[in-house]
Amino acid sequence: MSLHPTGARARFSVVVPVYKVQGYLRECLDSVLGQSFRDLEVLAVDDCSPDGCGRILDEYAARDPRLRVLHLPRNGGLGPARNAGTAQATGEYLLFLDSDDRYLPGALASIDRRLTAAGDPELLVFDHQRSYWWGEVVPSRYGVQLAEAAGGTGGVDERPELLSLFHVAWNKAYRRDFYTGNGLSFEPGLYEDVPVANEAMVCAARVACLPRICVDYRQRHLGAITRSPGRRHFDIFPQYASLFAFLDRHPELDGVRPLLFERMVTHLLFCLRRTDRVRPADRRAYFDRASSFYHRYRPDGFRPPAGDRGFRALAQGHYAPFAAELRARRGASAVRGRLGTLRRGGVRQARRGYYAVHRRLPLRDDLALYSAYWSRGFACNPAAVHREALRRAPQIHGVWVVSPEGAASLPPGTDHVHPGSRRYWRLLARARYLVNNVNWPDSTVKRPGQLHVMTHHGTPLKRMGLDQLPYPASARGTDFPRLLRRSERWDISVTANPHSSEHWERAYPCDYEDLPAGYPRNDRYVRADADEVAALRTRLGIPEGRTALLYAPTMRDYREDFVPLLDLERFAASLGDEHLLLVRTHYFYGPDQELRELAERGLLLDVSAHPHTEELCLAADGLITDYSSLMFDYANLDRPLVIYAPDWEAYRSARGVYFDLLSGRPGETPGAVARTEEELFALFRTGEWRGPHSDALRNAFRERFCPYDDGRAAERVVRRVFLGEPPETLPAPLPLSVRRPAPLTRPDEPAIAPAHG
Repeated sequence: MSLHPTGARARFSVVVPVYKVQGYLRECLDSVLGQSFRDLEVLAVDDCSPDGCGRILDEYAARDPRLRVLHLPRNGGLGPARNAGTAQATGEYLLFLDSDDRYLPGALASIDRRLTAAGDPELLVFDHQRSYWWGEVVPSRYGVQLAEAAGGTGGVDERPELLSLFHVAWNKAYRRDFYTGNGLSFEPGLYEDVPVANEAMVCAARVACLPRICVDYRQRHLGAITRSPGRRHFDIFPQYASLFAFLDRHPELDGVRPLLFERMVTHLLFCLRRTDRVRPADRRAYFDRASSFYHRYRPDGFRPPAGDRGFRALAQGHYAPFAAELRARRGASAVRGRLGTLRRGGVRQARRGYYAVHRRLPLRDDLALYSAYWSRGFACNPAAVHREALRRAPQIHGVWVVSPEGAASLPPGTDHVHPGSRRYWRLLARARYLVNNVNWPDSTVKRPGQLHVMTHHGTPLKRMGLDQLPYPASARGTDFPRLLRRSERWDISVTANPHSSEHWERAYPCDYEDLPAGYPRNDRYVRADADEVAALRTRLGIPEGRTALLYAPTMRDYREDFVPLLDLERFAASLGDEHLLLVRTHYFYGPDQELRELAERGLLLDVSAHPHTEELCLAADGLITDYSSLMFDYANLDRPLVIYAPDWEAYRSARGVYFDLLSGRPGETPGAVARTEEELFALFRTGEWRGPHSDALRNAFRERFCPYDDGRAAERVVRRVFLGEPPETLPAPLPLSVRRPAPLTRPDEPAIAPAHG
């Protein structure tokens, strides 16, 4: 194994175990590799992560030689992954960082200064903060204690209060020769840092403290294994057994045994009292095990802390009084919650009662309920899934939830129901499958056995979900706890590219399966032929031989209605008779009078009311947009894309974005860019809008954002959802090099001449 890229031994080896954190991994790696202190190596251990983590690690390693990636052949958990990274480390000090957390700026420089000032002690403990998913950041409660201990470097025999610090793996720097010389390593299972953190603390002759906050300890909504109830939390017992076995091998450490015993019992009781750790059904078995540990490891003469009933219950082995105490606490909390509900009144009781009655009836395995865009009509990914299900899973009866106005969009013979009707509540209660591209209403109750499929309706450029929290204009009026409750109902999230998978994990941090199938609505971009495209152009009124340009700007969070940032009359005139401008406003905006008048004068086509954007894209020779997710879909057609972004700075500041659309870097900018009207007119006057440079940018954009859209996305969803096929049996996406997007012309017809001026 090679040493640090400079040829010298690194000061720090940072070990990062990685598993199912693709939405947080880039931020973690950036926080380490972007530190002002550069003398480090990073050992990133891919613990056989099933998502995009391995790909992200390799991408970073290709850019920064300080990062080395270990791809483990099978998943072993945090402890073995950390051990694998430690075995390859060469630095003077070992640090551990969880891959959903991050270092704050300047953290490693501060750690280095403190170590140097303390004469390179065996162990350094530093502070952290907790950042919660709703945006709150809270300093740890150990800051004062660390500040008080910062002046000395003695061990726990001199300063036993050190044992009351937060004992986790990632808030310490371990001198590597000390770590390996004492045979420290992590055990498999949950609570793996209990033995290592405590053993290191009691073995170190010199422990330094740093009161500076160095680690941002992320409190995710879901995903942290310590907040997932189940039998895995019984792993705490072998971890503490390992710690006390270590003490048995080191009789010189007997003086700290009472302190460690008290810490163990406090920890066991903490987990027992938490419903997000020990389930009610497991509580008695956990209590009995904890009581056994109490008697096995209790030091002679130990006196429990005054007033702690839990210690007394474990000592006596009496579960009933302890259980009664827990019930009393939770009962009081439940009463408070019910009183709050009563104060809010019995709203819509009749509807809820009807819905509740039907939820007691068996689910119908042959029933799927579909909806799209808040019941606006038959559209988007759910519509494509429904069509494919009719062919591949005819045993599934599909019913669409549509508003009375949206019913006209349904194909003839499609069963449908209006939202809020009695039949709607019956079907919502009994359908096995619920398929939507937005969330179902808050009143929806997720039944055991129901399968909620979120297809989404776009690839994100703008910040979504919890990622909107730092952007007040975007987050205004959003109830984030309610948003998460809706997302918790998802079972399957259909994604079109790795970019979406990464950001959905952080924006909607709930326990669903990511299905990298591609977007079903985009299947038409591969399957349509020239005859279908010609028919669409005729139906839209595009004269033969004219170049059709679709202008589709997105909504603005800081605008209430459609106000085009482009003089449409002047632009249409500048294009001349060879071109025809099609304009589609965002569906959040109502009809626009000025746009209607321009269409009536024949200067452009107003296609805002057209029900299917896929048909507009198929008919268009090129797309002009600003920040609309339509660009990601249109890229599948491999036709020119133009970005007109006169208010990029305002949009980026108000809404927040995931990447710099205007950077000009391959994979970020999809084609020619204009910031002003004059620049936009020049792109079409010179033909640059579809020149070689624009083509090269579009190819890189397609590689990044269209890896799965090969015409079989709906098939993958139907086979996974309705037929229950495991993900590994679904067809792999075809490479872009062999795909044939829908053509504009038949093979025997000439293509439209380039628009070079």
